[in-house]
Amino acid sequence: MKSNKIIVSACLAGCNCRYNGKNSKVKEIEELVNKGKAITVCPEVLGGLQIPRKPCEIQENIKSFCIVNEKGEDLTKAFLKGAQKTLELAQKTDPPEIILKSKSPSCGYGQVYDGTFTGTLRKGNGVTAEILYQNGFNIISVD
Repeated sequence: MKSNKIIVSACLAGCNCRYNGKNSKVKEIEELVNKGKAITVCPEVLGGLQIPRKPCEIQENIKSFCIVNEKGEDLTKAFLKGAQKTLELAQKTDPPEIILKSKSPSCGYGQVYDGTFTGTLRKGNGVTAEILYQNGFNIISVD
């Protein structure tokens, strides 16, 4: 049975959980949470990453991908762990839609940074967005 609550990236609801310890608050999303119409999630925090943390981007080659911070440290396992926990929440609540933060290596949907730490975007999804998409969830990307 579908839930009437949507899932939203916590940073969009005003939670200071972004890599830089800040948020990307969207007033309308914050209001949905305050009215009990949305559930917040931060896959990166669920995966065990600290706040603040070094910025991370997805680096891809033909056979695989990894998510590294700007120092080159591989944090792929933490990102995958957070994506899996987010998927479990989505499967449990079956939301009508999931609103995710654009461009993020976790939540980006449609476009993410290209792994060069130059601000260059490429077509693709963050790991959480991709797993949710592959499992049939309706995803909306918000900047």
